[in-house]
Amino acid sequence: MAARVLLLRGINVGPNKRIAMPALREVLTDAGFEPVRTYVQSGNVVLSSGASVKLLATKCEHLIRDTFGFDVEVVARTRAELAEIVERNPLSEVADNPKRYQVSFLSAKPEADVVRKLEELKAPSEEFVAIGKEFYAWHPDGAARSKLWNALAGKGLGVTATSRNWTTVTTLLAMADEI
Repeated sequence: MAARVLLLRGINVGPNKRIAMPALREVLTDAGFEPVRTYVQSGNVVLSSGASVKLLATKCEHLIRDTFGFDVEVVARTRAELAEIVERNPLSEVADNPKRYQVSFLSAKPEADVVRKLEELKAPSEEFVAIGKEFYAWHPDGAARSKLWNALAGKGLGVTATSRNWTTVTTLLAMADEI
């Protein structure tokens, strides 16, 4: 059994797809995962499992659909993978506000043309780095009007993607270290 991090896409951001974190912890605990911890309301889960991240993500998607009645895409990483993502930190020299520094976690490596299109969308003040199944994006002026951010948050990437700010990423790693 090892620490795994589950990142649920698009829950609790509007009136639809609402999941209370205590209810999510209960569903996952009842499914045999222990311990189960959540962080904030945006679908961040740390638990212990021997399953592969792919199998774990699929199982969690089925549990959510069967329990809450709607589909949610889940991206999962091992504790070791998350540690590598944090250690890599390719924008550490420029990203000085963790709330404006985002990591997008993808279900698979995207096509090269998708990455090129994203690079073309970034504003002059923004930075963007694609490495494997992660996109690192620095939005010093905020994400609200960023064309890059809108593309990263959309469904046009050809893979499932969900983003977290740097504070959340490092907090999830600390939580995984406690399991």
